[in-house]
Amino acid sequence: MSYTYSESQPALDPSQNRYGFYDEELKKFNWNMLILEFILFGIGIWNLMSATAVEDKSLGLFRNQLIWFGVGMILTAIILMIHYSFLSRVAYIVYFANILLLVAVLVVGKSSLGARRWIGIGSFTIQPSEFMKVSMVLCLAKYFESHRTVGGYGFKDLALPTLLVGVPSFLIMLQPDLGTAMIVLLTFGTMMMFIKIKPKVLVTLALIGLTAMPIAYKFALKPYQKQRLVTFVDPMSDPKGTGYNSIQSMIAVGSGQLFGKGYKKGTQSQLNFLPEHHTDFIFSVFSEEHGFAGCVILLFLYLIYLMNGLQVAFQSHDKFALLLVVGLLSITFWHVFVNMGMVMGILPIVGVPLPFLSYGGSALITATLGVAIITNVANKKFMF
Repeated sequence: MSYTYSESQPALDPSQNRYGFYDEELKKFNWNMLILEFILFGIGIWNLMSATAVEDKSLGLFRNQLIWFGVGMILTAIILMIHYSFLSRVAYIVYFANILLLVAVLVVGKSSLGARRWIGIGSFTIQPSEFMKVSMVLCLAKYFESHRTVGGYGFKDLALPTLLVGVPSFLIMLQPDLGTAMIVLLTFGTMMMFIKIKPKVLVTLALIGLTAMPIAYKFALKPYQKQRLVTFVDPMSDPKGTGYNSIQSMIAVGSGQLFGKGYKKGTQSQLNFLPEHHTDFIFSVFSEEHGFAGCVILLFLYLIYLMNGLQVAFQSHDKFALLLVVGLLSITFWHVFVNMGMVMGILPIVGVPLPFLSYGGSALITATLGVAIITNVANKKFMF
């Protein structure tokens, strides 16, 4: 008996093929950055509940943080559905839209503690300077993808990217927000390490930077910012004024000793000696309650985060993806470095939050956007 091909082969169900394809794709999906994000955020929300346990700030700060994280996850899902090359096409649009937001902050922004940094949206506020970090990274990655060189970038090649960084930095300084402006400049400097720049240009830029520091101190910094630098060198010069935050923070970090005082048992935070302990000084709360051992574990998690991100960057097949991931990772690195440094008294106090731990919607969404984009690159790096 003979059989035709259709008789001898079972009919294929297209839906089964589709489900099998999705199954296979899910198995290959790189979840590393997303898993680390959830772990760090879990530690952050747990620590935030302790930091606000005594005050009536439990009136919902941690619930607000959960809402912002939910918004970040929705944006993450959207970003994962597109190819990262789309971000290259809209990079300049996103950048200039963010510039307009920074201008709007200076005109109609909300003021708090002597600074105008926020735009109100109903009962919530957003901080455009936080989003500017991601916008700037997108813009610079796009520029260096489009403008290639053989012998290395010279002064003319770097004039436009320097302007693209200088304009938002200036607008952010006007708010004033020295910490965020500093992160923008440090991120720019880090990205420059991953492109080929002529040696004489590097030397000249280093000399210009060193020369500009005393000039910036004299003419660009406001009196209270200069005083912060003075109290950084000697906090006891004004222990009840500008040195108070630094002193209380160092007491909190030191009193944690090896294993800490225990969850919700930190005296500095629970008795309200520690200022801004749910935002800039959230690491002080963590250090006091969990000690040196807890801090090592937290630092190790950040290290794994950065190492996973660098692996994604170096496995990327195009310049835009490499610079994009490096820029986003440098934002996280400098936030962790500066925040922990100021909390421990080895850096001046500036308003820089700790990623995933400090309270703040705009900072949290910026951090989730970074993870979403890096995860996108990790899972689409072989697509052309």
